[in-house]
Amino acid sequence: MQPTAVRMADKLRILIPVKRVIDYAVKPRVRSDKTGVETNGVKHSMNPFDELSIEEAARMREKKLPVEEIVAISIGPAKCADTLRTAMAMGADRSIHVDVPEEKMPEPLMVAKLLKAVAEKEKSNLIFLGKQAIDDDMGQTGQMLAALLGWPQATQAANVELNGDEVTVTREVDGGTETLKAKLPMIITTDLRLNEPRYASLPNIMKAKKKKLEKKKLTDYGLEEAFRLKTVKVEEPPQRQGGGKVEDVDGMIGKFKELGVL
Repeated sequence: MQPTAVRMADKLRILIPVKRVIDYAVKPRVRSDKTGVETNGVKHSMNPFDELSIEEAARMREKKLPVEEIVAISIGPAKCADTLRTAMAMGADRSIHVDVPEEKMPEPLMVAKLLKAVAEKEKSNLIFLGKQAIDDDMGQTGQMLAALLGWPQATQAANVELNGDEVTVTREVDGGTETLKAKLPMIITTDLRLNEPRYASLPNIMKAKKKKLEKKKLTDYGLEEAFRLKTVKVEEPPQRQGGGKVEDVDGMIGKFKELGVL
């Protein structure tokens, strides 16, 4: 696959997808018909891994790196506008809302195709994504997007350094760390050790209300709804049974025999 051509310049044009998810502090409840998780009347917020992406881009600007623009994008129902306003209060310059009904949320491949189209239109040369969303835990969009664009990628970033058009990413792996280097344009997915996201201050929240929020549809990017996966059933995990205490080893062995383990 030939890499998608991007106008390279001495400026960073950063694109950051942000997802509206059930707040991490809320315990999800399965719907009575077992078709999914109950979302009505439930507190939502920005996916925590996407907060890391916004924070890293904002810090790049604070370090006086040549950040020309930070654009946030969200795909989903009208309430995604609140998530985008938060992203702009944290540091994004403007945002794009691709309106999709909540019951027709696109799958990772469709999201990746949309982001490819947006990146090409916006002439982005650096894309930060959260490594996964905490609602579905797919963890696929960043990798699919890199494949579609033909760009290098570094996943689960714990540290990012930029020197000219060369990006150095440190990521944690089993038994230590791994350092990757690649040239822009590039895809980076963020992990929890990358930074600590700031809280949006009240002045910045007020300023975000005046920033541009552009509304789009899938068809504006030449895409149509397409679903390859079907959720058959969603169930609560079985309740754990309480444990018990035994006096000695013989008692433990006796208990195992009683339970049929031995």
